Amino acid sequence: MRSISRLSVLLCLLAISFSSRVEAAIFSGEIKSVSAAPKQVVIKSTQGKEKSFLIPADVPVTFNGKPAEFDQFEIGQRATIFTSAKGEITRFSVRDAVGKKSSDPANRPKKTMKERNSAATPGETPETQGWTQFRGPDRRNISYETGLSKDWNQNPPKLLWTARGLGEGYSSVSVSGNLLFTMGTKGNEETVMAIDVNTGEVVWSQPNGSVFENNQGNGPRSTPTIDGEKVYALGANGNLICLSTKDGNMEWSKNILQEFNARNIVWGISESPLIDGDQLICTPGGAGATMVALKKQDGSLIWKSAVPGNPQAGYASAITINVGGIRQYVNFTHAGVMGIESASGRPLWGNDKAANKTANCSAPVFYAEQNSIFYASGYGTGGALLQLSAAQNGVNAKLAFFTREMKNHHGGMVEVDGFLYGSSDPNFLTCINLSNGQTVWQNRSVGKGALTCADGHLYLRSENGPVALVEVNPKEYVEKGRFNQPERSGNRAWPHPVVVDGKLFLRDQDLLLCYDLRSK
Repeated sequence: MRSISRLSVLLCLLAISFSSRVEAAIFSGEIKSVSAAPKQVVIKSTQGKEKSFLIPADVPVTFNGKPAEFDQFEIGQRATIFTSAKGEITRFSVRDAVGKKSSDPANRPKKTMKERNSAATPGETPETQGWTQFRGPDRRNISYETGLSKDWNQNPPKLLWTARGLGEGYSSVSVSGNLLFTMGTKGNEETVMAIDVNTGEVVWSQPNGSVFENNQGNGPRSTPTIDGEKVYALGANGNLICLSTKDGNMEWSKNILQEFNARNIVWGISESPLIDGDQLICTPGGAGATMVALKKQDGSLIWKSAVPGNPQAGYASAITINVGGIRQYVNFTHAGVMGIESASGRPLWGNDKAANKTANCSAPVFYAEQNSIFYASGYGTGGALLQLSAAQNGVNAKLAFFTREMKNHHGGMVEVDGFLYGSSDPNFLTCINLSNGQTVWQNRSVGKGALTCADGHLYLRSENGPVALVEVNPKEYVEKGRFNQPERSGNRAWPHPVVVDGKLFLRDQDLLLCYDLRSK
């Protein structure tokens, strides 16, 4: 009897041991309670599940990516528990709550957002100063970061972290607080992901419809747009979704192609949604609904714009401008560029001089000093500057000049002090004087690619090769260094580079790389 009793106890212990074993895992969520002695924390996941953890004394503990003491953590902060295949806790990571500034001076950026705002253009608010949407504040493709390295030969960018497992796609990133947002694929679904900006850890992910498949690469093409505590994302099959930035909870969703009687375009919907006040602007290219305005709160229709000819969507994203006292949305469709009155959806003007019949990809650029729009496309076409002026019926658009030397395929352009910079097919970085349309200089050493602007420099990411730092210089090409991205995928590097919070973000299919750009 004693031997049977001992055997029963042994079997019971083995059963308990077996049932407690788990595979290597990550548990993320919001801190609901925390105590320093003992080191214990209760975390509520995005699915609503609460779990208590006792953190061993020898486990590394970090706050916003840096070593930390346990007693500085607070309820509401985001936490992640990492476990081994045996179920043992191996790491404990904590971040500030979304939108909350760190109270620890050691974790603050070298320049606060308020300090950076002092250099911003009049009328811009702190919310517009980060990188909360495609092409950044006002979609000008200009970052307000300062204090960045101006010589990569002497002070090259330092790789801080690499996020993996993001799947396929050409989405870039948007950033708010301690989270950045991008899109990728998991299995047969496109997904929206929130990533810790300090560590590269995936905080949450939310499916957004089936994967778009194409010979130029599968998955989503657009970049999420952040507006306060909501993030909006548009998939390549037309699935539009509104999520909570905090936990990825879905607020509403719809398919803009199905709802507005539109057909998908050859290489998939690529537009990044525009938020303007209470309106969400997108361009489904449907019959009587070339562009639509939706209520951002619930996705219901405000207006739809019936552009003559019912042009299909292009691959560009809309911008907001004010000309002649009229606020309007400008986008580049399959047929040409157009201006739409923001209040009513009334078509105001259009032009097809710089449009091609294959793929119009680059966002229009507003040259505010001259109330002008510059737009361009590849496939042997070029670019055009349109002079906008008030008219009795709305707005006139007059062709100021056309140039064959800005055949911008997809990498985007930027205007600085009246000069336009961008890649022109086949592989020239080009500078054009917008006052007269004259080409100032061209250089092909880096090759065709996508660019952005920050702290007096262009960040040019070649689609096949290096990433280069080029001086914003309207007289000559001046390169300040370059580097080759490690672990390059076999796809072209089409996602636009992003510079914010002293960092450079480069998305390459399954990977996202974060570099430190601050001067030493």
